[in-house]
Amino acid sequence: MKVAQIENNNLVIKQRENETLDNRKGALLKVLGCGLCGSDIVKLTQHISKDGTVLGHEIVGQIIDINSGTSFKNGDVIITSHHIPCGKCEYCKNGNVSMCRHFKETNIKPGGFSEFVFVSEEHLQNVVYIKPENLTNDESVFYEPLGCCIRAVKRANLNKNSTALVIGLGSIGILMAQALRAFGMKVIGCDLLNSRVELLKNLGIEAFNVSEMCESINADGVFMTSGSDKALPTALKYVRDGGKILVFSSTPQNTGYANNEIYYRELTVLGSYSPSPADLKDSYELLKNKEVKVKGLSTYYPLEQVQKAINDTLENKILKAYIQIG
Repeated sequence: MKVAQIENNNLVIKQRENETLDNRKGALLKVLGCGLCGSDIVKLTQHISKDGTVLGHEIVGQIIDINSGTSFKNGDVIITSHHIPCGKCEYCKNGNVSMCRHFKETNIKPGGFSEFVFVSEEHLQNVVYIKPENLTNDESVFYEPLGCCIRAVKRANLNKNSTALVIGLGSIGILMAQALRAFGMKVIGCDLLNSRVELLKNLGIEAFNVSEMCESINADGVFMTSGSDKALPTALKYVRDGGKILVFSSTPQNTGYANNEIYYRELTVLGSYSPSPADLKDSYELLKNKEVKVKGLSTYYPLEQVQKAINDTLENKILKAYIQIG
């Protein structure tokens, strides 16, 4: 089977032995497509993952072999996430599911940028859903990243009708803004690119170029989905005293926040990473019911051009890459 694996800081196409079920409990999928996540790019460019790693986790695929006690069957087209918390450890009991050690150990094998993958019985029981008929394949792979955004919204725990500012309108920012609206917030978005500002406006959400931001914006919660260092002072500028800043991005310099601003203004700064099964269920429902709209956000690339997809993403030529495989 063909896979795109890390080799010398690039993704290159290689041939491997076909993934098989081998009497394991779970399912073998023919991968139809996989979204390119910002975390995939970080793992590659920051040398976090070693050579030979197959990235990709935003998967839509068809079951071609199965050994399971679930109701899934051969021929089902499904969407899946990649990590599952144990639900029993201290991290899970305290709501930090993405810190759960079992969560970090579970994964799809070998990774979504592959012609075939294995998903375990645990995946089938907790994070796999039948692809809704009213969603295209590229729309359905937003299931996992939207789940991440829903977790961030829940962690921020803002009161209904609070003002929420989203800084950075890449694909995650577009999802975050819609998730906040779905949970009853008054949402404002901002970005440096006018095309992205207009995209959010077309979804019925107020948005501005950062250079044209109203000085009177006083957000109860700021959601930082931009990976730019410049997003840090922007967040501090527009969050109200006593407000919250939700960090959903890494930044190049990793400079952090000014201690005195947090102290004197009684700000709450918190992070959010990956979703729980409950967050993913909410994501599935919001996508299926078209409460979050993702049509037209993706640009298609064949597996052989996954490295080009990464380059185009980094150069802001596209919003979101969908790697078409099957």
